[in-house]
Amino acid sequence: MSSDDATQLRGNWNFPTAIRFGVGRITELAEACRTLGMERPLLITDPGLGETAMVAEACAANERAGLTTGQFSKLRPNPVGEDVEAGVAAFRAGRHDGVIAFGGGSALDVGKAVALMVGQQRPLWDFEDREDWYLRVNTEAMAPVVAVPTTAGTGAEVGRVSVITDASVPTKKLIFHPRMLPEIVIADPALTLSLPQKLTAATGMDALAHNLEAYCAGGYHPMADGIAIEGIRLVKEWLPRAVADGSDISARAHMLIASTMGATAFQKGLGAIHALSHPVGALFDTHHGLTNAVFMPYVLAFNRSAVAGRMTRLARYLALPEPGIDAVIEWILALRVELGVPHTLAGLDVPESRLPEIVPLAVLDQACGGNPLPLGAAELESLLRDAVRGELPAG
Repeated sequence: MSSDDATQLRGNWNFPTAIRFGVGRITELAEACRTLGMERPLLITDPGLGETAMVAEACAANERAGLTTGQFSKLRPNPVGEDVEAGVAAFRAGRHDGVIAFGGGSALDVGKAVALMVGQQRPLWDFEDREDWYLRVNTEAMAPVVAVPTTAGTGAEVGRVSVITDASVPTKKLIFHPRMLPEIVIADPALTLSLPQKLTAATGMDALAHNLEAYCAGGYHPMADGIAIEGIRLVKEWLPRAVADGSDISARAHMLIASTMGATAFQKGLGAIHALSHPVGALFDTHHGLTNAVFMPYVLAFNRSAVAGRMTRLARYLALPEPGIDAVIEWILALRVELGVPHTLAGLDVPESRLPEIVPLAVLDQACGGNPLPLGAAELESLLRDAVRGELPAG
């Protein structure tokens, strides 16, 4: 079978949840909802998608199948706690019995968080991913979720967390429970065809960041490593094609797989890319994938001594010249240029004068724990200054 024939890329997977992958599988949405016992689902999406024919047709198809389907789309690109509260209010007002999380990372995260919170008495922040806080959840009251990703980036459709900004701090927090993993995922590459070129690039770099950081993270997890290294290869081969020609359904299909693989792999851990990206996104409302892309080469160079052997194996797998970490860094730098990713934080409108606000938030970010080298305030501040000045650390 040729990998260029996207119509043949189809499968039913349970890895880590039930995934229905393939072009046209959005037609199975109503049946998936019914499988989970839904009769009155609430479709949660972002404001832009909420106005599209794609969402209108999904809701109409559900209605034709006898499922009364509501819609909620009042959420931000970097969602905050108030967005989740509004979604919970809409769920209860419509007497809904399940959630369809439909869209990119923001919609998927809010959808999963709403499904969690509809049955809880505690506030959202009591379920942050710390110690054993997840044991506070009343699991019997959680609503079922069907996840429908429309971007190839976050992989939130196979995640057990929602990334939600606590605007009072401000900082991004991970809301966690094992049962936040959607029961069914419908991964239809055709739903990503309308994604604009810049968002295709930014979300694709997010998928790369997830796979790359998972591969570099400390700890022993060969299964995650195997998934991550193939996810990186898929990004290398197919992201430039998806950006150059948004109608390339084969490129879209492989990138959707790479995105899901990244989020599956980073159960192993993340690192400094995300530890820095989270507070920058919370403070400056930057696109998460684009922010990851800016930090990527600086963090990789910083971790050089701890990941050199892994990068040599990766470079060989990617068929890069003169396998080693320098070849991987050069490939990433070239890819960023090709996709129009800024080389420094100035491209994200993050001034050097604001770095003191970012450092303490980065120190507290849970992604720090997965970095292959220890991270403290001094190391994170140094990485931020490197990213401002465009200078790769010697490592």
